[in-house]
Amino acid sequence: MFKTIKLLFNKKNKDIRKKVLFTLGCLFVFIIGKTIPVPGTQGAISSLGLWELYNAISGGGLEQFSIFALGVMPYISASLITGILQMDIIPYFTELKEQGATGQQKINQINRYLGLAIAFLQGFGMAFAFLPNGNAIDYLKVAIILTGGTAFLLWMADQMTQKGIGSGVSLLIMAGIVSSIPNMFIETFQALVLGNESLFMGIVAFSIFILVYIAIIVGIIFIEKSERRIPIQYANQTSSAYGARQNYIPFKLNSASVMPVIFASVVFTIPTFVASLLDSENAFAVFVTKYVNYTTPVGFAAYMIIIILFCFFYTFLQINPEELSKNLNKQGGYIPGVRPGKETKQYISTVIGRITLIGALFIAVVAGLPIVFSSFINTGLPASVSLGGTSILIAIGVTLETYNQLESSLLNRSYKGGR
Repeated sequence: MFKTIKLLFNKKNKDIRKKVLFTLGCLFVFIIGKTIPVPGTQGAISSLGLWELYNAISGGGLEQFSIFALGVMPYISASLITGILQMDIIPYFTELKEQGATGQQKINQINRYLGLAIAFLQGFGMAFAFLPNGNAIDYLKVAIILTGGTAFLLWMADQMTQKGIGSGVSLLIMAGIVSSIPNMFIETFQALVLGNESLFMGIVAFSIFILVYIAIIVGIIFIEKSERRIPIQYANQTSSAYGARQNYIPFKLNSASVMPVIFASVVFTIPTFVASLLDSENAFAVFVTKYVNYTTPVGFAAYMIIIILFCFFYTFLQINPEELSKNLNKQGGYIPGVRPGKETKQYISTVIGRITLIGALFIAVVAGLPIVFSSFINTGLPASVSLGGTSILIAIGVTLETYNQLESSLLNRSYKGGR
């Protein structure tokens, strides 16, 4: 890490330093915009209720009903929809997937249009839910402003990706989450220390809380960095050759990264959005409140199951064992002790399945523990802590990915300069 910082401030890396500053500048604009409420809606939200999960993922922008209240979540929803459609469900999307970079560019364009359509529907629904005394014109105005906020964020995310460091969309999600974490710790301190009859026991409880979060951070970093390496041998190269380098295929323990948590959050916000448009006594709204809510036993179990299942879904969406086996065979490579073809495919699938299970269970535990302690065990912790695990998973995952990209750019520049 210190080497990376030293390289960043090297005179030769002035352009990379500008990229970092550009990225930080965009994030600063996002943080400022997150505090600007939609005109005429000040104090409209007194209680988030089922929207608490969406508010945490959007970085608290919904609580203030800011112009960036929707964040980039509509785009994430659109990406997940098109990702599912590419799995031989609609031939057009499957063909785009097989076209490589050209097809991906078209898919990204579709994601943006679909994301803006979803943003408009969500904005209209939020206006209807949080402005009960408004009329159709008021709802339309709020929906247009919120959609415009999302459109601006998507444009800025593109600029960050092209002119900055890391993925713009992921960094905006992370920035919103990180900006809301200090408030969570303040609320926890007030609940455990200031709200405790014994000051000493309150300090001890808050210290344990801090230590648990540090342990969670260390555990997440360990899982994100862990990988299973499958040795590869090539027909035209012997392992005993002088200076021969061991080749291997690395599989991350958590190849899906933070996407399962984001996906589970999106899945939970869809019925919440529909329920917000209905009367509170409506049968569907009552069902959502009782069962599609992470603070209820059934909702919590569903939340955990969705995270685990999507870990497998997204991992195998990214890594196709059959294609990997074919490419390996074309290059004259093989796994020692495993026959090429069907057995190689089966072996890779088994390895990926086993390591994904470990990673998925870990992610589910990290996302679920804060919910258990704040919602099901009387610990006195505020409701904001229930989503601390989800938030910290996303924040650390994006931070590690961005840091790895920055480190790779600096090291490549250093090696090229040393030639």
